[in-house]
Amino acid sequence: MPTLILVRHGRSTANTEGLLAGWTPGVALDERGTAQAASLPGRLAGVPISEIVASPLQRCQETIQPLLDARPGLRAHSEERIGECHYGDWSGRKLAELMDEPLMEVVQAHPSAAAFPGGESMRAMQTRAAEAVREWNARVERDHGADAVYLMCSHGDIIKSLVADALGLHLDLFQRISVEPCSITVIRYTRLRPFLVRLGDTGDFASLVPREEAAGGDAPVGGGAGAP
Repeated sequence: MPTLILVRHGRSTANTEGLLAGWTPGVALDERGTAQAASLPGRLAGVPISEIVASPLQRCQETIQPLLDARPGLRAHSEERIGECHYGDWSGRKLAELMDEPLMEVVQAHPSAAAFPGGESMRAMQTRAAEAVREWNARVERDHGADAVYLMCSHGDIIKSLVADALGLHLDLFQRISVEPCSITVIRYTRLRPFLVRLGDTGDFASLVPREEAAGGDAPVGGGAGAP
C-alpha cells in the first residue's frame, strides 16, 4: 500500500494571534508560514509524489501552492474530510479564554468524550479523517501502484489523530503527539499494519530551546504556532 506524507499547513495568522481558527474563513499564512511553504519543494526534492490532497481551507491551499508551482504535472485534490475539526462555537475565539472552559479539561485528558458546542466530536473528526486516508490509499494504489507516495496537507489535530490511528493508540492519548506548522509526518501503510516513518519533522530544532515562559503541560488545541 502507499506511503502517505502528511504536511501540517504553515504558520497562520490565527496561530500568531492565539486564535482557534477552525473553519473560520480568511485565515491565511503569515509571513513565516509563507516562507515555510516556500521551503517545501526543496525539502521534498527527489520524492516521487504521485498525488496531492489538501484540506479546502485557505491556509492549507496556500501551503501546497509552491509545491504545485514546482511540479506543474501535479494537481491538488480538495478533501473536506481532512479539513480542520469543526470547533463550532469555539471557532475564532482566543485560546487563552478557552482555557477557562470546563470542556477544555476534557479535550486535554479525555478527548474521546469531547464534543464542541455547535461543532463535532473529536471521535467524529478522527473517524472521517481515517476513512479519507483509507479511501485515498486504495485510490492511489489503484492508479499508481503499491509503492506510490502521495501527500496530504492538513491540520494539527487531524494529523495527530491519524498518527494515533496508525499506531493503534486510543484517541485519549493523541494529545501526547506534537506536530508543528509545516512539519512533515510520514506513514507507510502495508496490508497488515502501518509504520510511522517520520513524526513532525521540520528540520529545525528551535522549538527545543528552553523558553522564558514555561510551555505548560497542556497540548495546544488546533496544533499551536510552533517555534518562536
